[in-house]
Amino acid sequence: MTFVESAGLHWKTRTLVDLAAGRPFIWIDDEIRDHDEIWVRGNHPGRALLHRVDGISGLLDTDFTALAEWLAAP
Repeated sequence: MTFVESAGLHWKTRTLVDLAAGRPFIWIDDEIRDHDEIWVRGNHPGRALLHRVDGISGLLDTDFTALAEWLAAP
């Protein structure tokens, strides 16, 4: 077990990577942590954007801008 796994991945992390099956994906959540991002980078061969939002304010214009930029990137 690696440090990241022992630190406790979010319960969705592995499932989302499995469902993506190497395809690009975006995960928007207010509970994404640094170790989730590290784990995805080490275990998912495709592009992935783990985008953390504030659970109280929800998605803001800046979030939509970040998502659009990621989608437009090669």
